[in-house]
Amino acid sequence: MARRSRAVAEVGLLLVKPNIPRTINIGSYINCTDNSGAQILRVVNVMGVKPRLRRQPAACVGDLVAVTVKKGDVELRKKVLYAVVVRQRKPYRRSDGTWISFEDTAGVIVTPEGDVKATEIRGPVAKEAAERWPKIANLASMIV
Repeated sequence: MARRSRAVAEVGLLLVKPNIPRTINIGSYINCTDNSGAQILRVVNVMGVKPRLRRQPAACVGDLVAVTVKKGDVELRKKVLYAVVVRQRKPYRRSDGTWISFEDTAGVIVTPEGDVKATEIRGPVAKEAAERWPKIANLASMIV
């Protein structure tokens, strides 16, 4: 039987993280789905992921990633910003048995604390990202 950490034992419940395939690698280009002025983002780093030796970190829906703006406003370019992935093209299975995939891979630019920089999010947002980031869920027009 696996040994649980002391922090989990004190709380008394284990957080169940959905098993979503990590398909957004470092160097991937994703769309920006908010009205911040950025259009295309390039993933530079994945925050909080510690992969195996010599394996690049990868992201999935709901992960915080460091990005640079490749197409968009001049004020946003050539800076390292943070974004949350809200959609991915690769299909994944939810715990209720349904499979879901989106027609593009997209992210929303946020601050390191998780505050959204824009005022509007275009298109659907995955339920897994909305549960993990409540400020994104408030701005989302559609949660799937």
